[in-house]
Amino acid sequence: MRYRTLGSSDLEVSEISLGSWLTYSGGVEADATRACTEAAFDAGINFFDTANAYGRGAAETAWGEILSAHPRDSYVLATKVYFPMSDDPADRGLSAPQIAKQIDASLTRLRTDHVDLYQAHRFDTTVPIEDTIEAFQKVVAQGKARYIGFSEWTPEQIQAAIDLAGPELFVSSQPQYSMLWQAPEAEVFDLCAAHDISQIVWSPLAQGVLTGKYKPGQPVPEGSRFASADMAVSQDLVYSDAILEAVQRLVPIAEEAGLDLPTLALAWVLRRRELASAITGASRPEQVHANAAASGVELTEDVLTAVDRALGDTPVTEPTLAPGAEAGVKRR
Repeated sequence: MRYRTLGSSDLEVSEISLGSWLTYSGGVEADATRACTEAAFDAGINFFDTANAYGRGAAETAWGEILSAHPRDSYVLATKVYFPMSDDPADRGLSAPQIAKQIDASLTRLRTDHVDLYQAHRFDTTVPIEDTIEAFQKVVAQGKARYIGFSEWTPEQIQAAIDLAGPELFVSSQPQYSMLWQAPEAEVFDLCAAHDISQIVWSPLAQGVLTGKYKPGQPVPEGSRFASADMAVSQDLVYSDAILEAVQRLVPIAEEAGLDLPTLALAWVLRRRELASAITGASRPEQVHANAAASGVELTEDVLTAVDRALGDTPVTEPTLAPGAEAGVKRR
């Protein structure tokens, strides 16, 4: 496993990290959650990414039990705040009271006195940005989080936050990014790199589409991720016959390079030095080890060119909002 520095922080994170969105929030049994987490340690993964909203606390609770058995300095722990935590419409967002309440609740569930990275799960266009910045600064000053990051913020929102907070507060950006969703390259990567903010990308395998297991002309398999109503990425974006046909064109490219398709896809995102880590999900320990094997794989220019030709104009490359994101900035 290789490691990269997370932005301007002193955190060294594994190139492949373990996420907990659809799996450890209730998608798999407790024994499988524990087995996958322990497999991550075995594979050299030290970066664990969760959120308070995953199962409304269930994922944090699961990891709180499992990770607390490991020395606190043996792993880097990240969580997030923004999405609803109850049926109360006010119980969401990035207001100062909400951030203060949710960081304490997360720490209780995670059984720790601090997280290494606390992230805004989305931008809150209903709260003055000054209030959000001050609340995050207070969380750091109190020692409840070492560093702050954000997920799916637009360039306008990123720049506005940097203008207020300076370049030191934020160390990471978490966008959706894969062979099929290349939009962040257009603006977000360069803007963040200019301020020493690393990318931690989610859905590098496009919710499993880039494993090649879905075939064109066939219905969505029952029980698969794309059969779930909770998918954050719509089928129109990464699940269509045109996309699945492009993915199948990638299979022989991977084979010629001596790789399987998931390893090719993970190595492809890790080719960008703006990335610190690619977040992967797993429901079985062998998936954890297979994903971890992508760390350190270097793709040749011939392979990268072949990938571009196979995909053609399939990927989303224009700046666009990911599900749950909104444009705009509110000020006092």
